[in-house]
Amino acid sequence: MNVSEEDALIVVDMQRDFMPGGALPVKGGDEIIEIVNSYIRKFKERGALVVLTRDWHPTDHISFRERGGPWPPHCIQGTIGAEFYPGLYVPEDALIVSKGSDSEREAYSGFKGTDLEEELRRRGVRRIFVAGVATDFCVKSTVLDALRRGFEVYVLLDACRSVSKEGGERAVEEMIKSGAKITSYSEMFGSRAVQNC
Repeated sequence: MNVSEEDALIVVDMQRDFMPGGALPVKGGDEIIEIVNSYIRKFKERGALVVLTRDWHPTDHISFRERGGPWPPHCIQGTIGAEFYPGLYVPEDALIVSKGSDSEREAYSGFKGTDLEEELRRRGVRRIFVAGVATDFCVKSTVLDALRRGFEVYVLLDACRSVSKEGGERAVEEMIKSGAKITSYSEMFGSRAVQNC
């Protein structure tokens, strides 16, 4: 598969609070760091845009349990938990997209309440590849929103982790039914991902 300047890699929410030991950990989230880094390097080599989304919540965000939401406080703006996970390769020219910064609005998707679509259009992006956490929440929402906006979308399943196995399986089914394609590093580049990036 030829990756070019018309492609974008979206890495979803690889933040400390979503990793083991964080406020809202996704099991095995830290295990995909190396392969995510390999994807980032390959996409950069080919001139594609690299996007990193992050939850960037105020202290009183509507998703928090104190306000009747389902989650414990997590990824609060300016805290250690909101930082990208150590070891994640963040290129200097990566586009950082902060979501969920309005205390009254939930935002699982990287498109909701952000200028991500405008940036992708401005840069001539036609095809999107999505990795990160969690498959059954923010990855799925980002993928479905990208499809609704007319992008061709690939899910990099070897570089995703879900909150639950069942939730992840249901999310993959929904994404495929909505038009997403599934691929992996070996299918795209014909080799195994580089280790210890």
